[in-house]
Amino acid sequence: MRKLLDILTEQFENVMEECGYDKKFAKITVSNRPDLCEYQCNGAMALAKAHKKAPIMIANELVEKLAGNEMFKEIVAVNPGFINIKISDSFIANYVDDMAKAENVGCEKNIKPKKVVIDYGGPNVAKPLHVGHLRSAIIGETLKRLYRFKGDEVIGDVHLGDWGLQMGLIIEQLRVEQPELVYFDDTYEGEYPTEAPFTISELEKIYPTASARSKEDEAFKEKAHMATLELQKGKKAYRALWKHILNVSIADLKNNYKNLNVDFDVWKGESDAEPYIPAMVDEMIESGLAHESQGAMVVDVMEETDTKEIPPCIIRKSDGAALYATSDLATIIQRVQDYNPEEIIYLADKRQEMHFTQVFRTAKKAGIVDDSVKLIYQGFGTMNGKDNKPFKTRDGGVMRLETLLSDVNDVIYNKIMENRQESEENARATAKIVGLAAVKYGDLSNQTSKDYIFDTERFASFEGNTGPYILYTIVRIKSILEKYAASEGSLDNIETGVNKVLTPSEKNLMMELAKFNATIDSAYEELAPYKICAYIYDLSNAFNTFYHDNKILAEEDKDKQKGFIKLLMITKKALEECIDILGFTAPDRM
Repeated sequence: MRKLLDILTEQFENVMEECGYDKKFAKITVSNRPDLCEYQCNGAMALAKAHKKAPIMIANELVEKLAGNEMFKEIVAVNPGFINIKISDSFIANYVDDMAKAENVGCEKNIKPKKVVIDYGGPNVAKPLHVGHLRSAIIGETLKRLYRFKGDEVIGDVHLGDWGLQMGLIIEQLRVEQPELVYFDDTYEGEYPTEAPFTISELEKIYPTASARSKEDEAFKEKAHMATLELQKGKKAYRALWKHILNVSIADLKNNYKNLNVDFDVWKGESDAEPYIPAMVDEMIESGLAHESQGAMVVDVMEETDTKEIPPCIIRKSDGAALYATSDLATIIQRVQDYNPEEIIYLADKRQEMHFTQVFRTAKKAGIVDDSVKLIYQGFGTMNGKDNKPFKTRDGGVMRLETLLSDVNDVIYNKIMENRQESEENARATAKIVGLAAVKYGDLSNQTSKDYIFDTERFASFEGNTGPYILYTIVRIKSILEKYAASEGSLDNIETGVNKVLTPSEKNLMMELAKFNATIDSAYEELAPYKICAYIYDLSNAFNTFYHDNKILAEEDKDKQKGFIKLLMITKKALEECIDILGFTAPDRM
């Protein structure tokens, strides 16, 4: 379905060409003076100089040509040459009716769908998810859903940190705590146990203990380095332990991500890139792309147009070890071979920008990807506490993600119990749904690259620009539709469209609804979920004004009432599609 602004612009393009003007000046925009008009065209101002005419003369000429067009309720030229537009009730009503009939509420899918890999999540195994993992998971999940809504084929990859020094640290700490384990018996030649020698709770204590020990005990640290090297070289006992670590960690991670309504298509990690590294590095050296610098092998990525220094990309340290850049480059090779994507999108802290600049440029120079493949880095800001510093617990530690969600759910639960009598079970279930909306909307309503303050009380409010307010609006619509269906038998008798003669708030609601496809397309093109949040906030406000201004269930004119109900059904559909893209749902009651 075509965007409303495009349809309006086309009308002006036609009359401009008819009058001998360049149609590129026919652009229609939403009015910045809604008290005067709904849309405006300022093209006459730009045309005046080239045609040596007063802009008001050009504006009047165009308006005269458009007089009588049923699309417009009012179209006038005003000094010095603006054209103010109000569209007709019947035009906007017909447009909304078309939205109701169209797939995706009128948002067209891509004519040529793309294959896209989105790298988001990025947790390290053997460590619990904390608030620092929140933004990557929430934003990445939304982009995945947005791309799929537009018809693209998307592979979401969690990209685990599963191959670094933390593995060696865990192995050595296990040796200290449980030296009797068969994995540390070099004479053992049998099969290793299928059950892990630790639970997730025990594993999460092992790593910080090992990390702290390595900072004080140089011998322990060296053993951990050796264990890491032996693991990576394929030592059977350590590989068995490593698989236990992965299995226990991934099961816990999946459960935590499920609570966030986040899921991944593949659970690959740094270890999956390891087999590609030796040949990749050798090829870069043999081709002359990589050269030695202070014992390390590096690739120069600085370009003449750079206004700041871009250091070389180190692909192998002087001791022969690979780095994150090496692993990321090898991962691109793996993704190209496995999926042949047209785009690879990375979600990471905005402080990682230099790293991705180096990796992307190296990948292009090395021919790992050609120019047809887009490598996109989407950097996000930090989630801060009320002190505007990275979010911490009261004692200054890093808060676990499950603790944050639990705290928000408790605040929502208390609000529900204060407002009405609900069973504890129902209130808890509703609080979990609303709490997730509070967290996700609170994050996504900010521009991705910006830092923001996580304010539990504000995000959990049922009023204002919050997730609970959006859900409350949807629940209100559901309630009205249920009551109407109960009194009339069902909603199936709403065969007619929306009303064609509109109350002011009814028209305003339709005007907001009609922005749906333009909003989704803009959010998609700019990787900007905050635009969807802004849209559903405006749409919710428009609905609530309509609700207060019109007696929907008490309307005596049955045909008019059916038009109201039809409008509610479309509004609900648009809101639900949007929150599904944002990764949360609405309860039946609040």
